[in-house]
Amino acid sequence: MKVLLDTDIGSDIDDAICLAYLLAKPECELLGITTVTGEPERRAMLASALCKAAGREVPIFPGAPQPLLAPMRQPHAPQAAALERWPHERSFPVGRAIGFLRDVIRSHPGEVTLLTIGPLTNIALLFTLDPEIPHLLRALYMMIGSFGRNDAGVRLEWNALNDPHAAAVVYNARPPLHRSVGLDVTLQVRMDAAEVRRRFQTPLLRPVLDMAEVWFQERPEIVFHDPLAAATIFDERICTYERGIVEVELASPRLAGLTHFTPQAGGPHEVAATVDPDRFFEEYFAVTGS
Repeated sequence: MKVLLDTDIGSDIDDAICLAYLLAKPECELLGITTVTGEPERRAMLASALCKAAGREVPIFPGAPQPLLAPMRQPHAPQAAALERWPHERSFPVGRAIGFLRDVIRSHPGEVTLLTIGPLTNIALLFTLDPEIPHLLRALYMMIGSFGRNDAGVRLEWNALNDPHAAAVVYNARPPLHRSVGLDVTLQVRMDAAEVRRRFQTPLLRPVLDMAEVWFQERPEIVFHDPLAAATIFDERICTYERGIVEVELASPRLAGLTHFTPQAGGPHEVAATVDPDRFFEEYFAVTGS
């Protein structure tokens, strides 16, 4: 499975956990990584550290540092504090992330699955630059949004909130398969710090655990938002989906980024409706070997 990853690794720890899974998954041909939002170069360094821990050479390109129009909410990559303890590249091609994504997708029409686990700035720019790109994908999988299941009241999800205008652009695109894994289901896939420390002991997961210690200074657990989205690419039975249409709130400044889902037979979007947490964790740790 040819995969491109767009990530804001360095903020929430689950991006690093997701990348470790993709690097370890035998069926995943990771064609490249682009980073997005504040300090994209330092985020690229974090991705490089994990690639080196996995013994893999993967192209990495820092992308857009700022949202399209919304205020910046995550200007720094706090987990970069762990970089001094892990080998990593320090220099990356700047200003080429969007062109890289475009070239790879055009080189493999109908074959590439694009996985987005951060704000959608890079992807909105890509789809605007080359409107044919969505149709050339195999599939678009995103960790984004909240779609009203198992969730009391209105909830703004971080990736959509960080660049709601980009999210609106991407939801207006029409790839052959457009799946979103939202907070409704990801919040059911959790692990406390003690269990993470016990299980993240393989050579690939030790640098992830080092980054996680920065996370644990303020939080007692990890929610596996992004790894869940990644695992659903390879195991259709982890989540079930409902088809409909997703619209992104832009009119209200207070609610900008809210994702509205309307069930609709034949709609252009699929959103995760249920999750099997045990099946997910079995898949994740079978792949990463912990």
